[in-house]
Amino acid sequence: MKHFPKGHKKLLRAWAFYDWANSVYSLVISSAIFPIFYGALTLVKDEQGNILNDQIDFLGFTWNNDTLISYVTALAFLTISILSPLLSGIADYLGNKKRFMRFFNYLGAFSCIGLFWFNLEILWFGLFCYYLALIGFWGSIVFYNSYLPDIAFPEQQDQVSAKGYAMGYIGSVILLIICLVLIMFYELWGFESKDFPTRLSFILTGVWWIGFSQYTYLYLPQGNKKAYTRKKDVFLNGFRELKLIAVKIKQNLSLRRYLYAFFLYSMAVQTIMLIATYFGIEELDWGGQDATVGLIISILLIQLVAVLGALFTSRLSRKYGNIQVLMGINFIWVAICVYAYFINTPQQFYVAAACVGLVMGGIQSLSRSTYSKFIPEKAKDTASYFSFYDVSEKIGIVIGMLSYGFVAQVTGSIRSAILFLILFFILGIILLTRVPRK
Repeated sequence: MKHFPKGHKKLLRAWAFYDWANSVYSLVISSAIFPIFYGALTLVKDEQGNILNDQIDFLGFTWNNDTLISYVTALAFLTISILSPLLSGIADYLGNKKRFMRFFNYLGAFSCIGLFWFNLEILWFGLFCYYLALIGFWGSIVFYNSYLPDIAFPEQQDQVSAKGYAMGYIGSVILLIICLVLIMFYELWGFESKDFPTRLSFILTGVWWIGFSQYTYLYLPQGNKKAYTRKKDVFLNGFRELKLIAVKIKQNLSLRRYLYAFFLYSMAVQTIMLIATYFGIEELDWGGQDATVGLIISILLIQLVAVLGALFTSRLSRKYGNIQVLMGINFIWVAICVYAYFINTPQQFYVAAACVGLVMGGIQSLSRSTYSKFIPEKAKDTASYFSFYDVSEKIGIVIGMLSYGFVAQVTGSIRSAILFLILFFILGIILLTRVPRK
């Protein structure tokens, strides 16, 4: 194993390559195939495709299917919010955040494989695998993101962050196309129905994630080791670190104000990304078209456009500055939400998907690199800084998903939640105007 200095091209490429490995989870499990699979499993429809029943019995209660999956999602993100400061602090103490990153990587990947056995007879097992897969993905991301200021200089961070997202979109699209071919032409491969190749997609996701991540682990350093005076308190050091980071952020005006804005607009962005496919399944009139194929195509469209969006946003940030570009992207998100509230046809959904793809990659990549720039250059506890960043994002997702689930349970429709999310984008824009430009 060869160690490369900070800023070395091979080191930066190895770091960005983890996006190629892990983004298949975001696409196959979070966005495309699993939501469609879950909808087909839990919805009762007539021959015309109209929904007759969307209720599920679980733990002695009757749930709306959207509400149940959104509450499990919120619980997983709440778990990550609690674990992140604990684990990142331990990683800083032991100086081996690569080991933590690998653990969550494998936890998520094997849980994806476990989704192969998801069915209504053992619903608890399927939901538990979904819960663990989400924790594995986001847990590894905490440590992955924290490497950015360790391996790249400030002037490199926008570009390498965008490169990571671009590689992730390309890699995940390749696997999704493979899965789509298996599902669409299931008879050609000797399958009796779409069910088996759909479930096979979950196994392929786990294997892809584990396999391609090995290149990243080959070159990433173990991590910065931080000395503590009381080693017996190692399990509490994470929370002490979080408290110390909170104090440092409070003293850093730019970082503090940016984090407030990020919390609000990220809440809306992440919620939209998690519910988009469920919205397409239940709110659109497919008119006899194959909704599975149509939704996967729309997700592919988002991913392909997102590659261009991430790279284009990186160039805009160099010309106009990160904060100004983030404000512009948030305005576009507001327009997308207004448009999405009124859509009813697949064609309208495709237009919305293209617009989402354009700004999705940009806002994720630029948000990560902007935060990285605000972290003091000499900071050694970068995992704890990014833990604070990730906790803010996850708590926002918890609030967003709980709101979505509550609206779905009470109204039976999720359109009203879209208007609710506009408020967070507007508040995010207002707070971004208060972030010092330097």
